[in-house]
Amino acid sequence: MADTADIGAVEEPLDLVRLSLDERIYVKLRGDRELRGILHAYDGHLNMVLGDVEETITLVDVNEETYEEIIRTVKRNFEMLFVRGDGVILVSPPSRT
Repeated sequence: MADTADIGAVEEPLDLVRLSLDERIYVKLRGDRELRGILHAYDGHLNMVLGDVEETITLVDVNEETYEEIIRTVKRNFEMLFVRGDGVILVSPPSRT
C-alpha cells in the first residue's frame, strides 16, 4: 500500500511543478511564445526561473495582396530567464518513460 505522503506524490497542481525542479520543462505563454528550459525555481504565482532556455515565437503575417497567412517562427536562446507567472498558459513536465 502506497503512502500518500510519498516524495513523488502529486496531490496539488503545484506538486507537478515541484517534481520538475532541475528538469527540462515546456512552458506555453501568451502571445504565441513557447519556452523549453531547466526549471530552477518557482513560486505560488508560477513565476519561474529557467536556465538553458530556448524560446520559440510564432508570428503570423498576412500578405496584403493575396490575404494569405504567412506563419514563421523565431527562435532565441537564453542562459537564464525569469518568467512572470501571469503570462503562463501551460506548464508541461518532462516526459516520464
